[in-house]
Amino acid sequence: MTVWETSSVARVVPPARPRKLAKVPFVELADGRLQGVVSSGSDIGRVYVSSIAAGTYAFACSTNNNRPCGGARGSFCNHIRALVGEAVLQYGAERVARYLKAETPGQEPDASTLVSVMTATRPAQGDTSAAAPVFSRFLRHLAYLEREPVTVPLPEMQWFPPTRAVA
Repeated sequence: MTVWETSSVARVVPPARPRKLAKVPFVELADGRLQGVVSSGSDIGRVYVSSIAAGTYAFACSTNNNRPCGGARGSFCNHIRALVGEAVLQYGAERVARYLKAETPGQEPDASTLVSVMTATRPAQGDTSAAAPVFSRFLRHLAYLEREPVTVPLPEMQWFPPTRAVA
């Protein structure tokens, strides 16, 4: 077996381009959605949890304490637009478009093209039920940043089996 197969470390895909984490500190393609945490432009203590469903482009945006976003009324708010922009930087436009099932015929996909294609379908406003798990994962990632660097395995990451054998 290779070293990668015997270690308990998951491979991390490097970002398509470097990005700043101040505006959108957390973005992921998971659970059939593009979702993440976006900082408020007006209140340093407030963040928004935003998401776009793959295929339907149903969108949701609410604060970290589950209050609705005032800008997401009938169309994508600025938080969702920022989320798409940072997802393109993190994963690349082609991967984001493929994941969201956003067809950009005859055009090279970029953040503004993806937003235009999705808003042209007049997506419905989705529910905010995904906000709590997304925010919880974001907080979990922050907890790892506060840990001292170590070379020993982390107990909570040991659910990865050390070999291909299943117990």
